[in-house]
Amino acid sequence: MCGRYSIVITAEQLRQQFSSQLQLPVGGLQKNYNVAPTQNGLVITNHQPDQLAGFRWGLVPFWAKDLKIGARMINARSEGIEEKPSFRKPIREKRCLVLADSFYEWQRHKGGKTPYRIKPADGSLLVMAGIWEQWQPPEGGAPIFTYSVITGPPNEEMVSLHDRMPMLLQEEAQQSRWLDQALPLPQILELLQTPPAGTLTYYPVSALVGNVRNNGPELHEPA
Repeated sequence: MCGRYSIVITAEQLRQQFSSQLQLPVGGLQKNYNVAPTQNGLVITNHQPDQLAGFRWGLVPFWAKDLKIGARMINARSEGIEEKPSFRKPIREKRCLVLADSFYEWQRHKGGKTPYRIKPADGSLLVMAGIWEQWQPPEGGAPIFTYSVITGPPNEEMVSLHDRMPMLLQEEAQQSRWLDQALPLPQILELLQTPPAGTLTYYPVSALVGNVRNNGPELHEPA
């Protein structure tokens, strides 16, 4: 599972890795060293592939009565995603790239657990496969846009830390196909593959990351 991650991204990094035409969110890029469920994350959707947008983390299906369900929907399992009531429509129609620089995972061991920061070994931005949804509050007002990170079996680096990991789309061709609204479902699902060994690197960080009130560069420092 992916329950915390960080967004420490510069406009220069975005220009290098994505189109120079990518529009930034209103207000610019805000650093967040400790993104938690129900907070806003940065996504690129298949409906607006040239726009970097801020969506709420925790997918709320269009049929939900309130926002509460979103706190339990931060991740979507890749296995059988096309059949799940909450995910079967988004995986076909509303896919997104979830951008970050790293994510955190806790390794359990005798006596407790240790948090690790995990990031791409090549220094690139982390691009996670996601799905999104638009929810309309019953009382009216502006719609709320939410998303989930798709997870799957761990690769060689992650297997010692956890039994799940985000499904990554690190190659430009993968990202383009994921955002292709005309892509048939079988080909969509083929993109959800465990990354090869060597894709990621990680190191232990402070237990401070476990408290969402902590949010600063010290969370990236090796423990």
